[in-house]
Amino acid sequence: MKVVILAGGFGTRITEESQYRPKPMLEIGDYPILWHVMKIYSYYGYNDFIVLLGYKGYVIKEYFTNYFLHNSDLTIDLSSNTVEINKSKTEPWKITLVDTGIGTLTGGRIKKAQDYIGNETFMLTYGDGVGNINIPELVNHHKEHKKLATITAVQPAGRFGALSLDNNSDVIKFQEKPKSDDAWINGGFFVFEPDIFDYIEGDVLLEKQPMERLTVDNQLAAYRHYGFWKPMDTLRDKQELENLWSSDKAEWKIWKE
Repeated sequence: MKVVILAGGFGTRITEESQYRPKPMLEIGDYPILWHVMKIYSYYGYNDFIVLLGYKGYVIKEYFTNYFLHNSDLTIDLSSNTVEINKSKTEPWKITLVDTGIGTLTGGRIKKAQDYIGNETFMLTYGDGVGNINIPELVNHHKEHKKLATITAVQPAGRFGALSLDNNSDVIKFQEKPKSDDAWINGGFFVFEPDIFDYIEGDVLLEKQPMERLTVDNQLAAYRHYGFWKPMDTLRDKQELENLWSSDKAEWKIWKE
């Protein structure tokens, strides 16, 4: 099953970094967050990726074009101008990089890649959000519900600490940024049947008309994910992900070194 990754947005809420490279290429540790997303799928054996490019897409092309070289031990003979690969530490990934336009919307990007995706079930996610999603469980959930689309629903942490007060205005409980029990949002990590393309008309946001029509037609299922999930929307998000990674508390790191 192919994994399609949206990686063409402008990253307007993190312009401190994205003015020089696309947001999926901003690094967490020594690797772009796009790489982290791909590692999640690869851990479960999904290694066929289609990355939908837009803003500064050439940066992503250059990264993966040189990836094998940069992750290999080499012997370079300058006298004969030859390079020998001694040992490689690369992943078994097949990556199709598709230019889908600078300002194209998410639905339009997917539509433009239809020929590469083919007439089969596929997965889709964003190139700037990570989580310890159980991908096989997600896929099984999709198959069991027999809908055209399945979306991963997540519970975001609140922006502020929550207080519980007694009648004397004494704090009896403090919880830092608790999750809301009843708030579920789009966490990405979709599964789609190929008929989803019939719901995408022109250059539209996937999250608007297509999803709304799928809901009306009772063709959208939700897989509830209760574990870790975090997008990288702002510089603060990036710093939080960096801190988790550097302190060995990155819950999305389900793979082995």
